[in-house]
Amino acid sequence: MCIMVKQFFQRREQDIPASIALLLIRLVTGIAFVFHGWGKIQSPFGWVPEQAPVQFPPFFQFLSALAEFGGGIALAIGAITALAALGLVINMSVATYMHLVVLKNPFVSLDGGMSYELALVFLVIAVLLFIFGPGKFSLDRYIFGKKKPSHLD
Repeated sequence: MCIMVKQFFQRREQDIPASIALLLIRLVTGIAFVFHGWGKIQSPFGWVPEQAPVQFPPFFQFLSALAEFGGGIALAIGAITALAALGLVINMSVATYMHLVVLKNPFVSLDGGMSYELALVFLVIAVLLFIFGPGKFSLDRYIFGKKKPSHLD
Protein backbone atom coordinates (compact mmCIF):
# COMPACT_ATOMS: atom_id res chain seq x y z
CA MET A 1 0.00 0.00 0.00
CA CYS A 2 2.78 2.43 0.90
CA ILE A 3 4.43 1.86 -2.49
CA MET A 4 1.15 2.64 -4.29
CA VAL A 5 0.76 5.88 -2.32
CA LYS A 6 4.34 6.88 -3.07
CA GLN A 7 3.89 6.15 -6.79
CA PHE A 8 0.68 8.21 -6.89
CA PHE A 9 2.47 11.27 -5.53
CA GLN A 10 5.65 10.89 -7.59
CA ARG A 11 5.85 12.76 -10.88
CA ARG A 12 8.43 12.87 -13.63
CA GLU A 13 11.33 15.19 -12.84
CA GLN A 14 11.10 18.66 -14.39
CA ASP A 15 14.05 20.86 -15.36
CA ILE A 16 14.76 24.13 -13.51
CA PRO A 17 12.84 26.54 -15.82
CA ALA A 18 9.77 24.25 -15.84
CA SER A 19 10.01 23.85 -12.06
CA ILE A 20 10.12 27.63 -11.59
CA ALA A 21 7.05 27.99 -13.82
CA LEU A 22 5.23 25.25 -11.89
CA LEU A 23 6.19 26.93 -8.60
CA LEU A 24 4.72 30.25 -9.76
CA ILE A 25 1.56 28.56 -11.04
CA ARG A 26 1.18 26.65 -7.75
CA LEU A 27 1.71 29.74 -5.60
CA VAL A 28 -0.67 32.03 -7.47
CA THR A 29 -3.35 29.37 -7.96
CA GLY A 30 -2.99 28.00 -4.43
CA ILE A 31 -3.32 31.43 -2.83
CA ALA A 32 -6.32 32.21 -5.06
CA PHE A 33 -8.00 28.97 -3.96
CA VAL A 34 -7.32 29.72 -0.30
CA PHE A 35 -9.11 33.06 -0.70
CA HIS A 36 -11.98 31.48 -2.68
CA GLY A 37 -12.31 28.71 -0.10
CA TRP A 38 -11.98 30.88 3.01
CA GLY A 39 -15.65 31.84 3.19
CA LYS A 40 -16.71 28.29 2.40
CA ILE A 41 -14.53 26.70 5.08
CA GLN A 42 -16.13 29.03 7.68
CA SER A 43 -19.42 27.17 7.16
CA PRO A 44 -18.30 24.02 5.33
CA PHE A 45 -21.62 22.15 5.44
CA GLY A 46 -23.85 25.08 4.50
CA TRP A 47 -22.13 27.73 2.39
CA VAL A 48 -24.50 27.49 -0.62
CA PRO A 49 -27.19 30.17 -0.14
CA GLU A 50 -30.77 28.91 0.20
CA GLN A 51 -31.86 31.05 -2.78
CA ALA A 52 -29.24 29.46 -5.06
CA PRO A 53 -30.77 27.81 -8.14
CA VAL A 54 -29.17 24.46 -7.27
CA GLN A 55 -28.63 23.01 -3.81
CA PHE A 56 -25.92 20.51 -2.93
CA PRO A 57 -25.97 18.06 -0.01
CA PRO A 58 -23.94 19.28 3.00
CA PHE A 59 -21.30 16.58 2.50
CA PHE A 60 -20.58 17.80 -1.06
CA GLN A 61 -20.43 21.39 0.18
CA PHE A 62 -17.84 20.24 2.72
CA LEU A 63 -15.79 18.46 0.02
CA SER A 64 -15.86 21.60 -2.13
CA ALA A 65 -14.77 23.83 0.78
CA LEU A 66 -12.00 21.38 1.66
CA ALA A 67 -10.85 21.10 -1.97
CA GLU A 68 -10.60 24.87 -2.36
CA PHE A 69 -9.19 25.89 1.02
CA GLY A 70 -7.11 22.82 1.88
CA GLY A 71 -6.20 22.15 -1.75
CA GLY A 72 -5.08 25.76 -2.11
CA ILE A 73 -2.73 25.43 0.84
CA ALA A 74 -1.43 22.09 -0.47
CA LEU A 75 -0.76 23.56 -3.93
CA ALA A 76 1.00 26.61 -2.54
CA ILE A 77 3.47 24.54 -0.53
CA GLY A 78 3.66 21.68 -3.02
CA ALA A 79 2.48 18.97 -0.63
CA ILE A 80 0.18 16.13 -1.71
CA THR A 81 -0.10 18.01 -4.99
CA ALA A 82 -1.61 15.13 -6.97
CA LEU A 83 -4.42 14.65 -4.44
CA ALA A 84 -5.05 18.39 -4.11
CA ALA A 85 -5.07 18.84 -7.88
CA LEU A 86 -7.42 15.86 -8.33
CA GLY A 87 -9.85 17.34 -5.78
CA LEU A 88 -9.71 20.67 -7.59
CA VAL A 89 -10.21 19.02 -10.99
CA ILE A 90 -13.42 17.46 -9.69
CA ASN A 91 -14.52 20.66 -7.95
CA MET A 92 -13.84 22.91 -10.93
CA SER A 93 -15.45 20.41 -13.33
CA VAL A 94 -18.67 20.73 -11.33
CA ALA A 95 -18.32 24.53 -11.17
CA THR A 96 -17.72 24.77 -14.93
CA TYR A 97 -20.67 22.48 -15.63
CA MET A 98 -22.94 24.49 -13.32
CA HIS A 99 -22.03 27.81 -14.96
CA LEU A 100 -22.01 26.55 -18.53
CA VAL A 101 -24.85 24.02 -18.66
CA VAL A 102 -27.16 24.67 -15.70
CA LEU A 103 -26.93 28.46 -15.37
CA LYS A 104 -26.09 29.00 -19.06
CA ASN A 105 -23.56 31.73 -18.22
CA PRO A 106 -21.31 33.03 -20.99
CA PHE A 107 -17.58 32.31 -21.15
CA VAL A 108 -16.92 35.96 -20.22
CA SER A 109 -19.59 38.37 -19.07
CA LEU A 110 -18.97 41.82 -20.55
CA ASP A 111 -21.13 43.48 -17.87
CA GLY A 112 -19.30 41.85 -14.94
CA GLY A 113 -21.95 39.20 -14.30
CA MET A 114 -21.41 35.49 -13.75
CA SER A 115 -19.39 33.49 -16.29
CA TYR A 116 -17.59 30.15 -16.47
CA GLU A 117 -14.22 31.60 -17.47
CA LEU A 118 -12.58 31.46 -14.03
CA ALA A 119 -13.83 27.95 -13.21
CA LEU A 120 -12.53 26.69 -16.56
CA VAL A 121 -9.13 28.38 -16.10
CA PHE A 122 -8.80 26.84 -12.63
CA LEU A 123 -9.86 23.46 -14.03
CA VAL A 124 -7.17 23.55 -16.72
CA ILE A 125 -4.50 24.60 -14.20
CA ALA A 126 -5.50 21.78 -11.85
CA VAL A 127 -5.27 19.28 -14.74
CA LEU A 128 -1.82 20.63 -15.61
CA LEU A 129 -0.61 20.26 -12.01
CA PHE A 130 -2.08 16.76 -11.72
CA ILE A 131 -0.29 15.62 -14.88
CA PHE A 132 3.07 17.37 -14.49
CA GLY A 133 3.32 17.52 -10.71
CA PRO A 134 4.65 20.28 -8.51
CA GLY A 135 8.20 20.52 -9.89
CA LYS A 136 11.52 20.42 -8.04
CA PHE A 137 10.64 23.21 -5.62
CA SER A 138 8.00 21.38 -3.59
CA LEU A 139 7.61 19.32 -0.46
CA ASP A 140 6.40 16.40 -2.57
CA ARG A 141 9.78 16.06 -4.25
CA TYR A 142 11.53 15.84 -0.90
CA ILE A 143 8.96 13.52 0.68
CA PHE A 144 8.16 11.16 -2.22
CA GLY A 145 11.20 11.58 -4.47
CA LYS A 146 11.20 11.68 -8.24
CA LYS A 147 9.65 9.11 -10.54
CA LYS A 148 12.10 6.63 -12.02
CA PRO A 149 12.28 6.86 -15.81
CA SER A 150 10.63 3.97 -17.59
CA HIS A 151 11.22 2.54 -21.05
CA LEU A 152 8.05 4.41 -22.13
CA ASP A 153 9.47 7.89 -21.33
